[in-house]
Amino acid sequence: MRRHRNVKIVATLGPASSDYDMIRTLHEAGADVFRLNMSHGSHEEIRERHGIIRQIEQDTGGSICILADLQGPKLRVGVFANEEGEMLEEGAAFRMDLDDVPGDATRVNLPHPEIFEALEPGAALLVNDGKIRLKVEDCSESHANCTVIAGGVISNRKGVNVPDVVLPLAALSDKDRKDLEFVCELGVDWLALSFVQRAADVIEASDLANGRAAILSKIEKPAGVNNFDEILEESDGIMVARGDLGVELPVQNVPPIQKRLVRKCRKAGKPVIVATQMMESMIESPMPTRAEVSDVATAIYEGADAVMLSAESAAGAYPVEAVTTMNNVAIEVEQDPTYTQIIESSRETKGASIADGIVSAAREIAETTDIKAICCFSQSGTTALLTARERPRVPILVMTSRVRTARRLTLSWGTNCVMVDELKRFKQAVVNSARAALRQGYAEKDDMIVVTAGVPFNVPGSTNILRVAPCDERLIFSTDPE
Repeated sequence: MRRHRNVKIVATLGPASSDYDMIRTLHEAGADVFRLNMSHGSHEEIRERHGIIRQIEQDTGGSICILADLQGPKLRVGVFANEEGEMLEEGAAFRMDLDDVPGDATRVNLPHPEIFEALEPGAALLVNDGKIRLKVEDCSESHANCTVIAGGVISNRKGVNVPDVVLPLAALSDKDRKDLEFVCELGVDWLALSFVQRAADVIEASDLANGRAAILSKIEKPAGVNNFDEILEESDGIMVARGDLGVELPVQNVPPIQKRLVRKCRKAGKPVIVATQMMESMIESPMPTRAEVSDVATAIYEGADAVMLSAESAAGAYPVEAVTTMNNVAIEVEQDPTYTQIIESSRETKGASIADGIVSAAREIAETTDIKAICCFSQSGTTALLTARERPRVPILVMTSRVRTARRLTLSWGTNCVMVDELKRFKQAVVNSARAALRQGYAEKDDMIVVTAGVPFNVPGSTNILRVAPCDERLIFSTDPE
């Protein structure tokens, strides 16, 4: 299924989008990647949705990417004697401690000793997505006496954010480790890792995945922003999760952080998703707000690989409309001449390898002559990612014999994956490229394409050949690729 845009759309599945007909409709409306949220749904439900996606993939003949999003450690307060909760007034004293006695208007249990170990006087504690803000006055390894800075009703098991300190918590909980093994055996393509604070978090997940899925680090904490360069180095991709970032940081800090992180990912040639609250009003409305449309457009103008829908497609009343609207916004933005100007002015090339030179030359040739597509052969995905990093003006056709590579690359900007047999000679690569370009409508008879590959074949990162070749419609009917 050919998309007439380069940015990809990630749609989260949930109660509103769990059967074959709805998921296929979402795919046909524009969803390239489906997100399975491990915070919701049993393993059996996840298995069922995974099976439906793979069936749709088989029925439609394309590659569909599946992203499993691990929950991460959840920090929550305990329960209150009053089940309706307590009102905390601004300026009042409030205590959090390890005592599991039900709370009242003066204190509550916080069953996370690791938080108390890291706290210092002056640190902030945010409850219920930051609606309640507490300032730590004094603390020990078993309690924190606080002053209420912003009040409100606090009730059972509301979430707690600790933005000012790096918590001595691993990104993977026991539940996450079980979920990770389950989805890797199931056959997902990407793992989204929550609560990433340091590079070591990514290394642990990568070791457990052991190549069965690529690792996407979610940047949702100040520590993740501060340690971003090291995290990016160890990650296969990044998600800018703006929801929690907007809770733990001043909201005005989030847009410039988003821009910086997207630029760094583009330079590194690693996929980056911009996520959270992109069209949140469409949970209940068939139309987004103008501000939401501008938000999606901004991420696309920045050159993000993908934009993501969460509750809009998982639990909203208008999941198909949300995907359709995002698809339409993407097409419109990418047709804007300003989009091309912004993308090209923000292009940065990292590295000076032969492969870097080849893909850069392919893009320059395509943009200065009448080239219809760049066709790259990529078994590991490295060449395709380098080509996508260039953000060329023409379509990118990725030839691979590995279905796992094709699925993972579906997340990357501009990639259109075509399954081919393993190759032994570069001439076969040229013939297969011309066939694919003609069959899928990227080129017509005698149009020119650029073909890149690495010889010997099947060696990751060995891109060393570039050829400009004509398309010949007779290739479609030829049985001899030699």
